[in-house]
Amino acid sequence: MAKLNPQQQAAVKVIDNPLLVLAGAGSGKTRVITEKIAYLVKQGLPARHIAAVTFTNKAAREMKSRVSKLLDDTQIRGLRVSTFHSLGLDILRKEHKVLTYKAAITLFDEQDKLALIKNLITHGAKDCDIDQVDHYAHQIGQWKNAFITPEQALTQATKEHYPSAILYQEYTRSLKSYNAVDFDDLILLPVLLFQQHPSVLEKWQNKIRYLLVDEYQDTNITQYQLVKLLAGALGRFTVVGDDDQSIYAWRGAQPENLAQLQKDYSRLQVIKLEQNYRSTSRILKVANHLIANNPHTFEKRLWSELGYGDPLRVLSHKNDQVEAQQIVSEIIHHKFKNGGRYQDYAILYRGNHQSRLFEQGLRENNIPYLISGSTSFFSYSEIKDILGYLRLFVNPDDDAAFLRIINTPRREIGPTTLEKLGGYANERHISLFAASTELGLTQRLSEKSMHRLQKFHDWVLDTARRIDQGDMFAVIEQFIQQMGYEQFLKEESKSKESADRKIKNVYELIEWLKRIAEKNSPSEDGNSSKAPLAEIVAKIMLMDIMERNQEAEVSDQVSLMTLHAAKGLEFPHVFLIGIEENILPHQSSIDSNNIEEERRLAYVGITRAQKTCTFSYCTHRKRYGEVSESEPSRFLSELPVDDLEWINKKQLAPEVIKERGKANLANLKSMLLS
Repeated sequence: MAKLNPQQQAAVKVIDNPLLVLAGAGSGKTRVITEKIAYLVKQGLPARHIAAVTFTNKAAREMKSRVSKLLDDTQIRGLRVSTFHSLGLDILRKEHKVLTYKAAITLFDEQDKLALIKNLITHGAKDCDIDQVDHYAHQIGQWKNAFITPEQALTQATKEHYPSAILYQEYTRSLKSYNAVDFDDLILLPVLLFQQHPSVLEKWQNKIRYLLVDEYQDTNITQYQLVKLLAGALGRFTVVGDDDQSIYAWRGAQPENLAQLQKDYSRLQVIKLEQNYRSTSRILKVANHLIANNPHTFEKRLWSELGYGDPLRVLSHKNDQVEAQQIVSEIIHHKFKNGGRYQDYAILYRGNHQSRLFEQGLRENNIPYLISGSTSFFSYSEIKDILGYLRLFVNPDDDAAFLRIINTPRREIGPTTLEKLGGYANERHISLFAASTELGLTQRLSEKSMHRLQKFHDWVLDTARRIDQGDMFAVIEQFIQQMGYEQFLKEESKSKESADRKIKNVYELIEWLKRIAEKNSPSEDGNSSKAPLAEIVAKIMLMDIMERNQEAEVSDQVSLMTLHAAKGLEFPHVFLIGIEENILPHQSSIDSNNIEEERRLAYVGITRAQKTCTFSYCTHRKRYGEVSESEPSRFLSELPVDDLEWINKKQLAPEVIKERGKANLANLKSMLLS
C-alpha cells in the first residue's frame, strides 16, 4: 500500500460505496485491483466471498499471480479470479437443474454455431438464405449481447431482421435440445436465471459478497446486467475502466455503461487514476490532445514523471513497399545505435492484411518476429476431431460433435443417411444420436444404414462407460488406436511430415488433458478432487474460444499485431503504420459515422509506446491489385504540431545517411555470420 500513489490508495480503501475507478492507460489499474483484494481479505472478508472478473484468461492469470504474492495460501483459498465467461459457465454448471439442463452441458464454438444454423436453414428455416449464415450468426450474437431474448427479437424485428429472429428462436430451441449453450449464452442464461429465480440469485449474492470488474468499458448490456444482479442494491463492487480505450463496439461493448452506473447507483464514488507509469510526458500530451476531440462523460488527463521525451515522428512514403522497407531499416538503425533487443519494437496496424510486406522485409533482413494471431492449436482439424469424440462421450446429445466425427474416419454413413436422420430428429425434437436407434427411423433408412448407425451408437456408449468407470486416458488412447485414426491421418495428409505432425498434435492434446485432470483445484470447502472428463472438456472448449491464439514463448523478436490485439501491452518503441484515411479511420467507420471509436483505437496505439512513437503513412497504396492515392489520416492533423517531427519533409543530413549505412552493413554482416 505504501508504494501506491494517493489516488490508488483511495481506490483500494473505498469499500462501503459502489466505486468506479477511471484508470487511464498505464496507470496501474491491475495493481489497484490486486491490492484491493488483499485489503478486503485483511479487513475480514474471506477470499471465497470475493470475485474478480476480466475479459481474457491471460489477464485473469496475471491478476491471480499478483494476489498470490500479497496473501498466503490460507488467505487466498476460494478466491474467484476469472473471465466473465468462466464465471458464467460455473454458474450454469452449478445451476443446471434449475435451468432444466443435464449436467454435462456442451459449449458450442463459432464453427459449431455456424454448422447448426446451416443445418436449420437446410431443414426448413423460413425465408432464410444459406449464403447469409455469417450474418445470421452475428445478429443472434448481437441480440444476446444486448439482452434481447428470442421472443423480444421476434416482437421488435423489422421486415429485414424477421428471418434472423425466426432463426434465433429455432437456434435457441435446438441448442436446448442438444443440452448445449454458445459463448454468448454464458452471460445471457445466468442473467435470465437470476431474474427468474430470486432464491438462486440470493445464494450467489451470499457467495460473491464483493465483485471487482476489470476493463469495465468493454462490457456489453448483458454483462452489465450480470454485474448489477450480483452486486445487489448496495452495489458491493469496484469497476475499473477507461472510456478512452473502449474499442470493441463491433462485439457489443458499451462505453455508456460507465455513465449508466451514475444513474443506477446514487452513492457511486468516482476516483481517477491519471498518473501514467509507462510513457514519456510528450507521448501522453499527444495522446491527450487526440482524445480530447471525443466527447467525455468523465474528463481526465494523463501525466507522467518519466521526462518529456523525444518528438513523435511522422514518416511519409511513396507506396506501401517503401513503407515496409523503411520501417525495417528504422528498426535496424535504431537498434544498432541504441542497443537493446528486438522485442523492444512493435509494428501496429489496423488490419491483419497490412502485415504481409513487413513480414517479408523482416525475413529478408533475418530479423526474428512474432505475429499475434497465428494459427491456434485448437484450429487444427485433428484436434477438433479428437475433441469432437470427447464431447460426444460426455454429451451424446451434442449434434455438432456427432456431425463432425460420424465419418471421421469413414464409416460409410453417407450424406443421404445423415439428411434423413436429421429430418427425423428435427421432427421428434431429439438429438441425432438419440434418433439413430429409434424404431421410427427404420421406415426411412435401409437395414444396412440402420446397422451402421446402431454399431456407432453402441460403440460411443460403451467407450463413454469405460472412460467413466476405468482409466480415463488409457481408454482414450485405446479408442484412437481402435478406430485407426493414425492410419486415417496418413491417408488424408499430403506428406509423411504432415501426418507425423498431426499425430504428434493428437498426443500433445492428450498430455495436456492429463495435466488438466491431474491439476487438483481446491474447492470452496478446502477439499480437492480430480476433474471428470465432462469438466475437462468444458474447460478446454472455453479455453479454445477465449484464446484462439497460442501464447508464444517470450523471446527476442519484433512484435507485429493489430491495434485491437495490442490493448493492454506496452513496448519501448512503437510504429503505427498506415495512418491514412480509409485505414485509420477505417472506411466502414467513416461510412457508419463511428469516428470516435477509431480515434480511441489510435489513442490506444499511441499509449502503447514507452519511449518513442512513430507514425507512418503512404501517398499511394496498392488495394485489390491496383495502386490508388492515399491521404494522411485526419488524426494526424489533430495532434499538437510542436510535438511532431515530420521526417520526410526535410532532406536527411549526410552524417545521418552515413550512420544508417553503417547500421545496415552491420546487420548484413551478422546475417552472413549466423
